[in-house]
Amino acid sequence: MLGTERTPRVAAARKLLRRAGRERAGRFLVEGAQAVREALAAPQVVHELFVTPAAAQRNPDLVGAAHAAGVRVVDVTDGAAASLSDTVTPQGLVAVCDLLDVMLPAALADEPRLVAVLAGVADPGNVGTVVRCADAAGADAVLLAGDTVDPHNGKAVRASTGSVFHLPLARDRDAAAVLDACRAAGLVLLAADAHGEVDLHDPAADALLGGRVAWVFGNEAHGVPAEVLAAADHRVSVPIHGRAESLNLATAAAICLYGSVAARTRLIAASSNA
Repeated sequence: MLGTERTPRVAAARKLLRRAGRERAGRFLVEGAQAVREALAAPQVVHELFVTPAAAQRNPDLVGAAHAAGVRVVDVTDGAAASLSDTVTPQGLVAVCDLLDVMLPAALADEPRLVAVLAGVADPGNVGTVVRCADAAGADAVLLAGDTVDPHNGKAVRASTGSVFHLPLARDRDAAAVLDACRAAGLVLLAADAHGEVDLHDPAADALLGGRVAWVFGNEAHGVPAEVLAAADHRVSVPIHGRAESLNLATAAAICLYGSVAARTRLIAASSNA
C-alpha cells in the first residue's frame, strides 16, 4: 500500500518543512532528482526516500541507488509527496537527510584559500545561489553569520542545485565569531560594498584579491551590516558601468568570487613567466 498524508512516517517528515522541526530532528528535506542524486552521492547523509510511482518510473537509477545504500524507500501517493513539498509543482521524490552544517573550525580546516561569508542574508534563494556560485568557483566553505536564513530551507536547497552537499557549511549567530574564525584561519576579510575603496577590476588589486580571502556579502536591501563592514580588512566595490542602481546579491557574489579566481590565475601566470 502507498503511504498517505496520514502515514506516521510522512507526518513526521512533514515537520521538517519548518526550521524548528529541522533543528529539533537534526534533519531536513531534499526534493527533486538532481538534489536527491547529490544527496545519495554524499556519505551516509540520506535516511529515507519518499517516492511516488510516477517518480520511481522516471528515476529508477535513484531508487536503485537508495536501495543499494540501505536507505529506506517509502512508496507514497501524489498527495503525500505534495504534503512534503513547498513548491507549486511537486516532483514526487523527497529525501530525508541529516543537517549538513559543521562547526566553524571544521569548515575552516586545511588552510582554506577562498571562503564566502553571508551576513544577515534573508532570502533563501540567494543563500542557495551563493552556495552554488561558491561551489562553482572552487571555494572551500560557505559561512552563515548573524541572522542569515537557514541553508536547509527548501528554497535554499533547490537554488543550490545540490551544491549544499559539495562544500562545508557552518552557521553562527555571532557574526564577530565568524570573522574571528576566518582571521584565525589566515584569511583576509573582503567586504563587498558599493562604496569600497578597492576596485575589483583594478589590476593593482590582484595581490590582495588573489590571496587567501574570505568574501563577506550582506543583506539584499541594506548590504553588509555596519559592524561587520567596520571589522573587514578591506571593502571592495564592483563597478556599475550602466544605469542599473545595483547588482543582485547572488550576481555580485559570483563576480567577486570569480574575481578572486581570475586574480589568482594572473598571479600564477606572472610568477611562471618571471
